[in-house]
Amino acid sequence: MKCPHKAHIALVDGERFVLLRNDGQIFEPRLTKVAEPALEATNFSAGVKHQDAGSQMKGKTDLDELAHAAAAAEWLNAKALGGEMDDLVVIADPKTLGEMRRHYHKELEKRLVGEIDKALTGEPLDRIEKAIAAA
Repeated sequence: MKCPHKAHIALVDGERFVLLRNDGQIFEPRLTKVAEPALEATNFSAGVKHQDAGSQMKGKTDLDELAHAAAAAEWLNAKALGGEMDDLVVIADPKTLGEMRRHYHKELEKRLVGEIDKALTGEPLDRIEKAIAAA
């Protein structure tokens, strides 16, 4: 995947949100941690469509995780609308990424250069760099 120089990378799962920046080249990313914003998950309606009884009983739907994904998307929307980021790559597990997509603002979508549907929040930066380069 092409990851432009100075692009932001949002690394998200249902509990953690880390913002990184590519200080390397387009096909050879070198990531630097920028921030780990504390999000207030308030949008618990985010997971309403996932509240079927079968999923709830099997523990496949966690409204806290879905609300966190919505909060991460809202935070990214605010930064995009404020002109604080130009290029963005979002890396999240499939469930989180799906929920985030439902909350993307049009301005954020314009800045999206790629998405990777993998859970990488616990991985070291060099493994994340390789995942971006291989995508």
